[in-house]
Amino acid sequence: MAHRLPDRSKLRLFTKGVSASSSFFTPAPLVGYAALRHPRSISTSKTSEKPAIAITTGPVSPVVPATRAGTPSASSTEIRDGNQFATLPLTWPHDGWNKDVLLNVVPSHREPRTFGDWVAWKIVRTCRFWMDLVTGMRPEQQVDPKNPTTDITASKPLTERQWLVRFIFLESIAGVPGMVAGSLRHLQSIRRFKPDQGWIKSLLEESYNERMHLLTFLEMYKPGWFMRLVVLGAQGVFYNAMFISYLFSPKICHRFVGYLEEEAVHTYTRCLLELDHGCLKRWSDPNFRIPDIAVRYWNMPEGHRTMKDLILYVRADEASHRGVNHTFGNLDQVSDPNPFMECPGGGIVKAFPKHLSVTRPAGLEREEVISKETH
Repeated sequence: MAHRLPDRSKLRLFTKGVSASSSFFTPAPLVGYAALRHPRSISTSKTSEKPAIAITTGPVSPVVPATRAGTPSASSTEIRDGNQFATLPLTWPHDGWNKDVLLNVVPSHREPRTFGDWVAWKIVRTCRFWMDLVTGMRPEQQVDPKNPTTDITASKPLTERQWLVRFIFLESIAGVPGMVAGSLRHLQSIRRFKPDQGWIKSLLEESYNERMHLLTFLEMYKPGWFMRLVVLGAQGVFYNAMFISYLFSPKICHRFVGYLEEEAVHTYTRCLLELDHGCLKRWSDPNFRIPDIAVRYWNMPEGHRTMKDLILYVRADEASHRGVNHTFGNLDQVSDPNPFMECPGGGIVKAFPKHLSVTRPAGLEREEVISKETH
């Protein structure tokens, strides 16, 4: 016989107590429904030997998420605002940079050598034109167009707000390529039933790093509806374009990202120059405090937590992405391993020191990678 849902008159039966020794228990959803329909205490019958269970009436309290013993629970406001993120363990803890690496990053440009390099470079220049337009950079704030990735002087400096808008827009785009390339290589590894040559981890870690940059700057500036709309459209176009392009030519895509990171290194180097010249008064204030998420992610030591220190760390990350992607663009996309990570079980090279990805802005040539054989 098919079961039917009880009608409202029968729901009243569940407002009466049922002892624990009865042949059935009151379904929780029906008790809740009956309690809302009839705001009074629900208890067991007088003949029950078990103590009554009372359901108090009154305003319904918000549900508090369960936590482990000894772990403080976050308030609903913290969860809604995303502040609980600061207490979560980092997926990829940052290895940090020593002082020499932080201070020796320089803007550079790898001249295109092939038609694919030229295409990647021109696409980046087009993207740079539209970013300058959307973020409101005026002609007097532009650098020399003949040396767009190496010249860092302009007639008029940018304001703190302009810099944050550029940082956020740049990082929202820079976090896409690593995720696209990493996910496609992940699927390729599954299809071919073969392990990856160490590329996936570096690519996903790159996208995570860019997202941490973005989250840091979002603590300092909240974008309005216009910028959110622009990022939404740019991300939708860029993600799909990157996805299709990587299927056809991953080498050109990595060269494109290398050129994109050249722009990022140029951007942060120019910001540091204007900081040193006192053009950004608020950030130069010794009492200015950078977001806690940055201190935790980069494990920034006490006494080195100024805005200049933050930009130095971010710039070093971008310089590393620049060198890694230019190196990937020089390698065979199927057989060559990631030279910046050990490849156990038959890798043909040992890992190069990570700082080389920063100090070699044009990347490692394939001959250098292959010649470093394992022993």
